[in-house]
Amino acid sequence: MSEQHTHERTAVTEQTALADVADDDTSLPLFHRTVRPEWIDYNGHMSEAFYVLVFGYATDAMMIETGLHAGYRESTGCSLYTAEAHVRYLCEVTAGSHLAVRTRLLGVDAKKARFCHELYVVGAPDDVPEPEAAPVATTELLGLHVDQRAGRTVPFPDAVRERLASLVEPAPAWAGRSIAEVPAVR
Repeated sequence: MSEQHTHERTAVTEQTALADVADDDTSLPLFHRTVRPEWIDYNGHMSEAFYVLVFGYATDAMMIETGLHAGYRESTGCSLYTAEAHVRYLCEVTAGSHLAVRTRLLGVDAKKARFCHELYVVGAPDDVPEPEAAPVATTELLGLHVDQRAGRTVPFPDAVRERLASLVEPAPAWAGRSIAEVPAVR
């Protein structure tokens, strides 16, 4: 199945996503993908662009789960824009690997959301990472709620902000870091 078709199929389920929220309303469902052969680079592992692609799809899934789905965007003209991202590539991933992405909300205010994704390799397409599993990549993002028609940030609707706030959990130890300076050679 193509990425476009898979993404379109996901969009069809957006309207029922909030009605089908899992019993555990304090966390988001895992997002799954399988590494495609065309995602493999000249070094024999998943290219950096495709880690970001998977993280982007996980952000879309988070938006669906929190009420920022296609219907919301069409009716309000508002969406979540990524303003900042920090990706860490921790382990090589090979073709055919099954991926699971855990999304955590780290903070929310009137117009912004801070969240992260942790990417794991799992044994089968719908598996859950083992509790002791280490992520193979992570990303931390800052999203802004933007009115596309006005071209500026606007407050989240109360229901969306409250849903996001209900998901906030402590940041993992790796979050909040920046890239270390590299001293100039003299």
